[in-house]
Amino acid sequence: MTNLSASPLLVAEGLSKFYGSRIGCRNVNFALQPGEVLAIVGESGSGKTTLLNLLSGQLAPNAGAVRYRMRDGETKNLLDLSEAERRFLARTDWGFVHQDARNGLRMGVSAGGNIGERLMGVGDRHYGRIRETARGWLDRVEIDTSRIDDKPTQFSGGMRQRLQIARNLVTHPRLVFMDEPTGGLDVSVQARLLDLIRGLVADLGLAVVLVTHDLAVARLLSHRILVMKDGHVIEAGLTDRVLDDPQEAYTQLLVSSVLAA
Repeated sequence: MTNLSASPLLVAEGLSKFYGSRIGCRNVNFALQPGEVLAIVGESGSGKTTLLNLLSGQLAPNAGAVRYRMRDGETKNLLDLSEAERRFLARTDWGFVHQDARNGLRMGVSAGGNIGERLMGVGDRHYGRIRETARGWLDRVEIDTSRIDDKPTQFSGGMRQRLQIARNLVTHPRLVFMDEPTGGLDVSVQARLLDLIRGLVADLGLAVVLVTHDLAVARLLSHRILVMKDGHVIEAGLTDRVLDDPQEAYTQLLVSSVLAA
């Protein structure tokens, strides 16, 4: 549930990225509250992936800042963190769910090992406890616990994505970045995965920045939405308001294309 009374968890201030003369994104501003799901939508090349990579510290901006409220309450500019501090943040307080689960998993490591590695990254060294926690998370993401020693190479695409989610959430992060989490999956698999994601986000009170081209996914999962075109945020607001009553011609076109499909 969105906690609107709390200080923002993540703030983008005048965020801009250029690739030579091409705009990746320009002057993006927003604040993300704890427990809030923000969808970033737009066509390919709109700048949504660039923005996601800036927010998650994978790209450095040409201008602007990304500020994050740490667990001790202090808000820090990500650019001021050391590389070691950013890595620790990424494996503890943050999660990142890739569209292709192979980019977020160790494919040569067992399912249990993939989850356990994240726990070891925060200092847990008790093998029995790690394995039991991994087993519990496999069950939570609807993977048969008898598959704990199987490798992701033996899993279907939907199972890999669920395993990637378990790997990310086992350390109880406060913020998760999701890049087209249901992209490339069959429709029936997408529906099951979306139900799982929605339930976990609500149960754990996660803040999420979600990149998707699928407005149905945005409507199901997000509280607010940013619509991007040519690197600019052209419309923003509560998800239902933007999708039911879009003000910009580009947003209207996106919505009408879904209705016509």
